Amino acid sequence: MLSGFKQFILRGNVVDMAVGVVIGAAFGGVVKALTDDLLMPFIAAIVGKPDFSAIHFTINGSAFPVGLFINALVAFCLGGRSRLFLCRNPVNALIAGCARPSSGRSDTKKCPECLSEIPIDARRCAHSRSR
Repeated sequence: MLSGFKQFILRGNVVDMAVGVVIGAAFGGVVKALTDDLLMPFIAAIVGKPDFSAIHFTINGSAFPVGLFINALVAFCLGGRSRLFLCRNPVNALIAGCARPSSGRSDTKKCPECLSEIPIDARRCAHSRSR
């Protein structure tokens, strides 16, 4: 029983996923600091203090703190946007820069009879039966 668990844990995918979760949690702290310490004060400098926590209403003695939801929504939007610019865009640019240019050679050719695409190694076209 323990050996099966050990094999499962030591598989490459599980270890890679665990490392990804740990790095993601650490990156979450960086994004939170970016949002709280740089972006929110920048917005506060432009439009005033962006603290909506005082906004609330009461119905039959029950308080609805709508402002806390608005604060969380603003933080989510800023955090998501900063993750987009800090993570996805640079990685996509890196992948596009590392991609190998195509050799220009196609894996298919056109049938001389019906002009359908056929594999280069094919001896006959399936549509027109030409050679």
